[in-house]
Amino acid sequence: MSASNRANLIAKLQTALKKHYKPLPAQPTRPLLEHLLYASLLQDASAELADEGMAKCEQEFFDWNEVRVTSITELTQVLSRLPEPAKAAARLKSNLQGIFEEFYTFDLDHLKKENLGKAVGKFERMPGMTQFVLSYTIQHGLGGHSIPIDYSAMVIMLATEIASQPEAMAGKVPGLERAIPKSKGIEFSGLLHQCAVALNKNLKDKAARDLLESVSKGSGERLDDWLANKKAAKKRVVKRKTKEKAEAAEAAKAAELAGPPPKKKAAKKGTAAAKSAEAKASEAAPAKAPETKAETAKKAASTKKTASKPAAEKAAPEKPKSTKKSAAKQPKAAASTPAKKKTTKKKSVKKSAPASAEKKPASAKKSDNRKLTKSKPR
Repeated sequence: MSASNRANLIAKLQTALKKHYKPLPAQPTRPLLEHLLYASLLQDASAELADEGMAKCEQEFFDWNEVRVTSITELTQVLSRLPEPAKAAARLKSNLQGIFEEFYTFDLDHLKKENLGKAVGKFERMPGMTQFVLSYTIQHGLGGHSIPIDYSAMVIMLATEIASQPEAMAGKVPGLERAIPKSKGIEFSGLLHQCAVALNKNLKDKAARDLLESVSKGSGERLDDWLANKKAAKKRVVKRKTKEKAEAAEAAKAAELAGPPPKKKAAKKGTAAAKSAEAKASEAAPAKAPETKAETAKKAASTKKTASKPAAEKAAPEKPKSTKKSAAKQPKAAASTPAKKKTTKKKSVKKSAPASAEKKPASAKKSDNRKLTKSKPR
């Protein structure tokens, strides 16, 4: 829905409320704590019953701390005149406990001097705080602008199509504070609460039905449809729960008849299977060990062969070069021998062999010359 259409419907609702209901008398001046507690009792209840419940709590208990520590059943008996006394007692006790845990005191008037946002944030952190109680406390206790909407008032908003189903689930009506000025906020909320409580008490209340039709045509039919769907949904939930309970009971009986499963036998079978698996693994381990050793030996031999082949191939062509160099350049080789001490023994043996072979013919010539000189006649 657009904002303009929503504002028009809210204006129609305001004029219809003024026509069918009278404003409530002004509330007495109370401390901030009592405004919050009064709102806990006023939710979905008339102002007369809320005043009565507040007076009974002040008479039956010594102070609000005694109300905080009392049981919900005892509070329910004290608030038995309210439409939903158990819910009201739970809200009252929960809010008192939240205030005590948050402030450690029941004197909250110092929050009136603080920033409104900080005070609202502290109240929002309380687990038992509802949107209606918070808005009422802001409006009456802190002087802010917030219109309290409880379940009964939200039914009117849904029937007149001012609020949608998701907005009703959230508990807020967008644009309500903009359409209703702050000066008219307390009056509007009081009139709306009267109509909502009357419709909640009696769904066929004539004044409330006429008000709904004057705001939006067909509101009465929409309200009846919504209530019928709500009842049908509740019946479905009850049927589903009873069916689930019956199925759970049948399953429990079947389990009892079947008896407990044989856990010990299964455990023995499991241990025997585990032992057999371990034995098989131990037998397979030594068989694999020699195979792995043989494989490693083969791999080592193959690596040695592959390493020796390129070494032999490199050494083969180097042999003739060394012989030629030694034969052609004897003095150079002789001079270079002391410088090449780092070479291996094999190379030194190979080089010395051809050198000695070349020197032998020279020594033979010298011996022949000597013999000839000795044989000359004197």
